[in-house]
Amino acid sequence: MALDEKHIYSPGYRINVNNVQIYYEYFDHEDPDAKVVVLVHGFLSSTVSFRKLLPYLTKSYKVVSLDLPGFGQSEKSTSFIYKLSNYGQLIIDFLDKLNIQNAILIGHSMGGQISMHAAKKSPKRIEKLILLGCCSYVKRASRSLIACSYLPLFTWGMRNWIQRKDVKENLLSVLHDSKLVTDEMIESYKKPISELAFTDSLIRLLRHREGDMCSQDLNQIQQPVLMLWGKEDKVMPVKTGYRLKHDLPNAELIIYEKCGHLLMEEKPQEICSEIKRFIEQGITQGTAFQQETS
Repeated sequence: MALDEKHIYSPGYRINVNNVQIYYEYFDHEDPDAKVVVLVHGFLSSTVSFRKLLPYLTKSYKVVSLDLPGFGQSEKSTSFIYKLSNYGQLIIDFLDKLNIQNAILIGHSMGGQISMHAAKKSPKRIEKLILLGCCSYVKRASRSLIACSYLPLFTWGMRNWIQRKDVKENLLSVLHDSKLVTDEMIESYKKPISELAFTDSLIRLLRHREGDMCSQDLNQIQQPVLMLWGKEDKVMPVKTGYRLKHDLPNAELIIYEKCGHLLMEEKPQEICSEIKRFIEQGITQGTAFQQETS
């Protein structure tokens, strides 16, 4: 029987990191030597995307989940440079603030790319990486689109697009099992993107976001990496996972049948089992296999 995520609760905290107010949740563990796992969400998301993982992860580890600048309950900063590499550095500085010396990062989608930046910047600090449907090989926005973002009406148009965006339709596009989409789930994912200042952060991300790591950069990430992928992922097709596995020197890829981009919602118990195995036992070199789950 699946655990009830409502039994896991954190009041949430705020901390200033590099002059940006960061919202985070911390779940301690009775074992003072328990490993620290840090959860990094993806694009248009927040800490809420890990809600179903928490009941399983917190049984074995100390868990920290944060909202990235511009997302969720963190500051919609107008001074932060919204580059993936800067997000990666912010993760390291965030760990400094919390006096966390060693951590394992779990990154979903864009959060996976950010986690790889953090691992590359601080290889001794980040022990292992767990990437869920990791955003990879996405190029920078075109110069013409970036130029358009400075036009007076662009902000108005972007805000209209966000307000018209059907959260239910978006969730259906990232999940294989449509029955998982409930009113409660829709509201949970809709709330963080409803704030007016979110639009400004999204535009800054459009302007600042560099392209994803190239093969040469990925080759430099030496930490063990576990990649978990949904076979029906329409956002980051599974072929991206195979390419990423080829470029990462020490990576393992597991593919789940009947699963889309939002693995944490569809397969929380299954992926937590693999996460625990990976953290405690390491990885099998060069492995890639498909695992069918019901």
